[in-house]
Amino acid sequence: MQDILENLQYYLQFPFVRYAIVVGMLIALCSSLLGVTLVLKRYSFIGDGLSHVAFGAMAVASVFQLADATVLTLPVTVITAILLLRTGQNAKIKGDAAIAMLSVGVLAIGYLLMNVFSTSSNVTGDVCSTLFGSTSILTLTESEVRLCVLLSAVILVLFVVFYNRIFAVTFDENFVTATGKSANRYNLLVAVMIAVVIVLGMNLVGSLLISALIIFPALSAMSILQSFKSVVICSAVISVVCAFAGIILSILASTPVGATIVACDMVGFFICCLIRKIMQA
Repeated sequence: MQDILENLQYYLQFPFVRYAIVVGMLIALCSSLLGVTLVLKRYSFIGDGLSHVAFGAMAVASVFQLADATVLTLPVTVITAILLLRTGQNAKIKGDAAIAMLSVGVLAIGYLLMNVFSTSSNVTGDVCSTLFGSTSILTLTESEVRLCVLLSAVILVLFVVFYNRIFAVTFDENFVTATGKSANRYNLLVAVMIAVVIVLGMNLVGSLLISALIIFPALSAMSILQSFKSVVICSAVISVVCAFAGIILSILASTPVGATIVACDMVGFFICCLIRKIMQA
């Protein structure tokens, strides 16, 4: 135990370790808050579709050798979130079908572009890094951390300011419309915020694993609590704790950061399920 603490203290001296912890906890916090709404609205797989769109945009950015892929990835993902919301309301193309089309189509196009217009000698490694997150936390730069802190702060402020409206639109869109407010506007707000979170989280956990940060904490909290407010708070706590534990374990065990965080989220979910069974006994 003493050796573990000494190793942890040694690693925490490096800036890149602190960067990973800060970014991981902020992304986990934001994704968990929005995840509750998405899960309750049965729209949780929007994260999966948007993450694949972000992968496709990142593939295009790599083809054009852009220094900062976020410049292209962020606006493309946000615009897609808006279009996805509109398409999902179409009677001919339901929300789940639109997400499935995006997930498969954009993922295939992105992988095709990275192979046909390869600018790297290790295409397979680049693809795996993008899909499953970086195998090393050395990739986070100070500018990326600052951008994450800024955008996370904006998301948290928006969530707090529009909390009552988000709560209302989660359970009864007709009520929101009856009060003279536009339910579509707040659905759009949630979609845009989750698009931003996905783009931020891709460097840490990858495009295929980011959905886990949205779904697992929300389901874990809902398994033991019932009120919306308590579920949101519990989901945020579980997500942040699992993110912190996952990053620490990945440092000590030299495992991929994203996969380790998701594994911790899975453990947290099973623990909550066990608590629920104990409470029902």
